[in-house]
Amino acid sequence: MSFSNSSRSVIKKVLAVETSEGAGARVRRSIGTANLRNLTPFLMLDHFHISKGAGFPDHPHRGQATVTYMLEGSSQHEDSAGHAGTIETGGVQWMCAGKGIIHAEMPVHAPGVPEPRGLQLWVDLPKQFKMVEPSYQELGPEAIPTAYPAGSDGQIKVKVISGKSHGIESPVRPLGGCWFFHVTMEKSGATMFQDIPEGWTAFVYVWKGAVGIGNNGPVQNSFHTLVLSNEKGETGVQLTAAHDDTQFVVIAGEPLDQTVFQYGPFVMTSREEVQQTLLDYQFGRNGFEKAHTWKSKIGN
Repeated sequence: MSFSNSSRSVIKKVLAVETSEGAGARVRRSIGTANLRNLTPFLMLDHFHISKGAGFPDHPHRGQATVTYMLEGSSQHEDSAGHAGTIETGGVQWMCAGKGIIHAEMPVHAPGVPEPRGLQLWVDLPKQFKMVEPSYQELGPEAIPTAYPAGSDGQIKVKVISGKSHGIESPVRPLGGCWFFHVTMEKSGATMFQDIPEGWTAFVYVWKGAVGIGNNGPVQNSFHTLVLSNEKGETGVQLTAAHDDTQFVVIAGEPLDQTVFQYGPFVMTSREEVQQTLLDYQFGRNGFEKAHTWKSKIGN
């Protein structure tokens, strides 16, 4: 089958403009802005840079999963359920907030170590999972499997954070389903085809170099989120490096047939559910029992 018959193409392009978020952190946000409010099941995509003294101190979540993937440096996390740890360079944390959690995410700074940079993706939970108990899936860099679509010479490397790529499958099993790949192409002209389940929402985010998408598609530069088409018969996406050392993520998920009502870090399916969440947080109940008594060590 030719690329033109099977490859998805770019149908929307959004520049991730750098802004301030949290306590002095710098983020490039694309999904979750006025230009791309929601892309079901995806709610937000941040490419973050955390300088010394900045970070994301204590804050709550309900109704979504957050995926934090470190590109450089490392970040500590701590939550109201007693979970704490550090995400190292190349590691991932997949947190299902479920019925409610309060946590802090703060950078680790040390001499000679790069400042923390990474990606955080918010994924909507299916309605039936909105009020599950919070849970985590974490993988260090050594535990994330890697596919080599062009052979073992490593010209193309795909870190399979979740999902399946070229016969390699991640051990991560997110609620609702989501595929997440970090692709590195060493040389301009390197090309690969990534399968994507038909009917799934998919996008590419480029942070280094440039990539062509589809059959002879225009070159897409860094810091753009590229929403892919979703037509019958499109079995995946053709990706071709336009520069040496090009890096990007390919992310895909099954769209959810449900309404999104979001108030900051609370994501539900109706206005009434959001109002109930605000009351639960205010009165410290239904998942937020520690809302007024817990304080993290790293964020205070």
